[in-house]
Amino acid sequence: MTRDSKPPDSPTKVSKGSWGHILKRTVKEFKRDELTDRAAGLTYYGILALFPALLVLVAMLGIAGESATRTVLDNIQKLAPGAARDVITNAVTQLQSSGGTSTVLAIVGLLGALWAASGYIAAFIRASNVVYDVPEGRPVWKILPVRVGLTLLLMVLACASALIVVLSGGLARQLGTALGVGDTAMTVWSIAKWPLLVVLVAIMLAVLYWAAPNAKDRGFKFISLGSLLALVIWLVASAGFAFYVANFGSYNKTYGALAGVIIFLVWLWITNLAILLGLEFDAEMARERAVVSGHPPRSEPYVEPRDTRKWTDEDHRAAERSGRNLTDERGDGEERREDGPDIVDRREERP
Repeated sequence: MTRDSKPPDSPTKVSKGSWGHILKRTVKEFKRDELTDRAAGLTYYGILALFPALLVLVAMLGIAGESATRTVLDNIQKLAPGAARDVITNAVTQLQSSGGTSTVLAIVGLLGALWAASGYIAAFIRASNVVYDVPEGRPVWKILPVRVGLTLLLMVLACASALIVVLSGGLARQLGTALGVGDTAMTVWSIAKWPLLVVLVAIMLAVLYWAAPNAKDRGFKFISLGSLLALVIWLVASAGFAFYVANFGSYNKTYGALAGVIIFLVWLWITNLAILLGLEFDAEMARERAVVSGHPPRSEPYVEPRDTRKWTDEDHRAAERSGRNLTDERGDGEERREDGPDIVDRREERP
């Protein structure tokens, strides 16, 4: 297979034998990239972003009325493990009883959520570069708009997801009556909203997976296999964790009053583990496509970087030795290449 061989146009064209190899490498690279630690870091930034976001939620619920609050809390009870659910519902209840105008809460919460969420995105960008085995090469003036743009876009999609959750039960019936929508349409909505929510979350993950790393891996797809895998793993892991906590866990005995907080943190950590595992799967799909096109399996980076302006001389030498074609800093399509011995994965030197 030569380097100029054409890679598969879609994941379904990867040979059957390659799927087992992709899954095996996904698990192996997940461990070697130390993504459990990075998931813990993302959990920290997620906590920072959560409570300002709750301020925005409380402000919106204050405008929508008590029925909307009840609907949101009921849906949270369906989606989150028991103790994690209690942490969120108690926070919402306390924020509502603390008084203050909805406008002030919305402004303060929005600013806080933007700042904290941008920190989460920055941490995810760093993790994604580790996953794709490519150094960050984008200058500040280029990566900052990516960070802010991703934050704003994901917050808009998150608000749309929250709106889907809110529009159910009595509130959905009231809106349907106001719009003149019949009972049949409301029944269809009550069934279709959950698949729609899953698709919307999958799109959020696909955007994050595509834009975060300094890697040119094919064009954007609204739903990637990695995002679907992350969703499935998250749903299964959340259900399993909730069952464990309800039947076998001893968090209440060990942590007492802090049990709910600990369970909530573990659940968020599991969520970020699933997100990073989906990203790793997409990265290994990219590696497999590169190998099919003739790239040495153990050479890194195995994807074209978006930008190399912030690369060190060592980064450039390593990339050139791997035999990859690198686009020059101007991004005008010119390519430079120096063939040499394949580099061995430098992470194997770690103890």
